[in-house]
Amino acid sequence: MKIDKEIDTRGLNCPLPILKAKKALTDMHTGELLKVIATDAGSVRDFQAFAKQTGNELVEQQNAGQEYIHVLRRR
Repeated sequence: MKIDKEIDTRGLNCPLPILKAKKALTDMHTGELLKVIATDAGSVRDFQAFAKQTGNELVEQQNAGQEYIHVLRRR
């Protein structure tokens, strides 16, 4: 999977990971992939809701130890 942009939101709590992802997506083109690395466990459900609300595709979510990785495709 070719990631076009990656942002690190480790240590930030809701709603900051979503806000940073939203800002990053505005600078991206349709079809590009954004990878977000977070440490907030609540980010899993937050990114699921964010994808539904915005129409961006949540391509992947994974838990890597204390980190949560979310990959979104810009709509």
